[in-house]
Amino acid sequence: QLQLVESGGGSVQPGGSLRLGCVGSGRTLAYYGVGWFRQAPGKEREGVSCVSSSGDVIHYADSVRGRFTISRDSATNAVYLQMSSLKPEDTAVYSCAATYLGVNGDHYCPPTYDHWGQGTQVTVSS
Repeated sequence: QLQLVESGGGSVQPGGSLRLGCVGSGRTLAYYGVGWFRQAPGKEREGVSCVSSSGDVIHYADSVRGRFTISRDSATNAVYLQMSSLKPEDTAVYSCAATYLGVNGDHYCPPTYDHWGQGTQVTVSS
């Protein structure tokens, strides 16, 4: 069973940067499509970014495109979300999620996710 653990959250001033990590254990994360989501207080969960298991298909929400970068690292069995030019409206709990797409690497972001991490808090405030 795949387990996901997020790290890297914290408090930062507007314009700052953070790098979130999503580390998988129990399975090889390279065989999974992975997404990052966020949920702010009183708001619905929002998809932020996703990457296919092959790594060649990536999507970003319009609200973060050009500021956030998702990447995979097979050596650490992890997916990272580099966040730059952070804004107060980026404040939320960020969670990663994954769905198995096979050992051959599939070229799409999963429409649904089967495994979820606990989340990490990101606060952007002056």
